[in-house]
Amino acid sequence: MSYSTADSLRPVTLDDVRGAQKMLSGVARVTAMEGSRHLSQMVGAPVHLKCENLQRTGSFKLRGAYVRIAGLLPEERAAGVVAASAGNHAQGVALASALLGVRSTVFMPKGAPLPKVSATRDYGAEVRLHGQVVDETLTAAQEYAAETGAVFIHPFDHPDIIAGQGTVGLEILEQCPEARTIVVGIGGGGLAAGIAVSVKALRPDLKIIGVQAEGAAAYPPSLAAGRPVTVENPATMADGIKVGRPGDVPFGIVGDLVDEVRTVSEDELSAALLLCLERAKLVVEPAGASPVAALLSRPDSFEGPVVAVLSGGNVDPVLMQRVLRHGMAAQGRYLAVRLRLTDRPGALATLLGVLSVVDANVLDVSHVRTDPRLGLTEAEVELHLETKGPAHCAEVGQALREAGYTVMG
Repeated sequence: MSYSTADSLRPVTLDDVRGAQKMLSGVARVTAMEGSRHLSQMVGAPVHLKCENLQRTGSFKLRGAYVRIAGLLPEERAAGVVAASAGNHAQGVALASALLGVRSTVFMPKGAPLPKVSATRDYGAEVRLHGQVVDETLTAAQEYAAETGAVFIHPFDHPDIIAGQGTVGLEILEQCPEARTIVVGIGGGGLAAGIAVSVKALRPDLKIIGVQAEGAAAYPPSLAAGRPVTVENPATMADGIKVGRPGDVPFGIVGDLVDEVRTVSEDELSAALLLCLERAKLVVEPAGASPVAALLSRPDSFEGPVVAVLSGGNVDPVLMQRVLRHGMAAQGRYLAVRLRLTDRPGALATLLGVLSVVDANVLDVSHVRTDPRLGLTEAEVELHLETKGPAHCAEVGQALREAGYTVMG
């Protein structure tokens, strides 16, 4: 299965996906399908999680990368391959190349998370850090390909890539033949397009819903315009779907076969990641949690059984810490309050005593005495509290007011 530049827009068929599935046998894992009782109760129908976060390299990207590189001609393999990525595609290309004995060079942004850079090197790729954003990195990789003759492996805009990702759809039909809806995150569109090709050919009645982050939602305006359009400066914590322009190849497939594209907020992404960790015991990156975010956003709008594709689990621990905190705040489980009190011995202890009575867990205390805005006998205290939800937050605020404190924020 090999395509030249001239026919890179060639349609992707079910036979292509089935060929990719044979090629990936013994290479990519058939990832687990886990039921979610909590989400099922919310949706009012069975919800299953397709765990591509447990795939080799931590995401579905290995599938497409392996199929693309395996389909190269001998002289193309000899020239090596090059890719650009902030993480998941980088690792997929690196491992696929190592398995196939092909030299790989991967360009990554200078700010790419260290665990992803280290993992890509460990899989055998030469990593070059270039640029601050993926667009700059992509340009550098394409220039390298032109200079050296290495084959550029695009993360989503090639029929082989889409065929490889489409094997996820075949697995879903085998593992959950009763499914009525598949929910999948969309960045450039390779995964959604591949799933749509394989699923709609066999189950045209099955609904496919794509999900984008609000701050990086290029598909809704592109579908409205009938052509790929660029969203300037896409911004989202979900770097796996942070793509400013749909790919030409997947765009046509998504437009024809994906039933609907929805968007989710950053708060919903945070809450979804937290839910996956707490309820499903699964480490999922924000992009991988986007289908769960869509379920949380409009749980009564899905026909079940539903399959949510958890596309990846490569989350930087520092980002994980921030996202979890954000998710807990969105659920009303963190509370930040700022107030003033009389600067006298025991005043802070008295305040903490009030919080102890209402069972609020103090995470951090900032106690300021020297700010020029304060009176001679005043001190300002900022508290970060762990609470049990919105009702508990209201209880904490009421207890502070009843104790005579003026809460400023």
